[in-house]
Amino acid sequence: MSFGLAARVLFRDGRVIVLDKPAGLACHPGPQTPESVEAYLADLTFGFKELPRLAHRLDRDTAGCLVLARSLRAARQVARVFSAHQVQKTYWALVRGTPETSEGVIDAPLLKISSAAAGWRMVVDPSGQSAQTRWRCLGRGDGLAWLEFEPLTGRTHQIRVHAAHLGLPLIGDPVYGPKPLAGERLQLLARAIALPLGEKPIAVTAPVPTHMADGLARCGFAEV
Repeated sequence: MSFGLAARVLFRDGRVIVLDKPAGLACHPGPQTPESVEAYLADLTFGFKELPRLAHRLDRDTAGCLVLARSLRAARQVARVFSAHQVQKTYWALVRGTPETSEGVIDAPLLKISSAAAGWRMVVDPSGQSAQTRWRCLGRGDGLAWLEFEPLTGRTHQIRVHAAHLGLPLIGDPVYGPKPLAGERLQLLARAIALPLGEKPIAVTAPVPTHMADGLARCGFAEV
């Protein structure tokens, strides 16, 4: 199977590639994810001898902006801005219901737990790592809400757990929400990313994936 990743490049220069990762494709291979971005890195060299390197990761079922560094030197530069929390990431999500307010900041520490029966997941726990997410409601319609999230920290599954903590789990989230309806997919998009590299920051926006288009339109979004 080919995902045609070379055609999904949103931005490319001598340092980084920003890829529009399709939902359903994992970043790294694993027992449950034989198909991954890493398996197709050779398709993304664009004349460079080095394979690009993943600068961060997105969950398998999250679509949108994924950054790859094109060299070891670039990987170190990108790692520095990520570790310094200088990268601005924006996510769009669809939920059922309506938030009580139009915006806010979720400040809820996250802890990883696991069991033989249920596997691992993240939970809100005072003993966990500090985690903050800024959010706002961009639209409503037909019992749905269109939410924008800006993670201020970079914890695993942060957006998904914080949305559930808000009382509005993401549609299609089998771990932190109710059991998805038949054919329902995770409604989460890494919509935009801004990297402060060089004099002019790199700012990239991902298009809305097909499986989110109807819900967002019902909430008032119109692609320009």
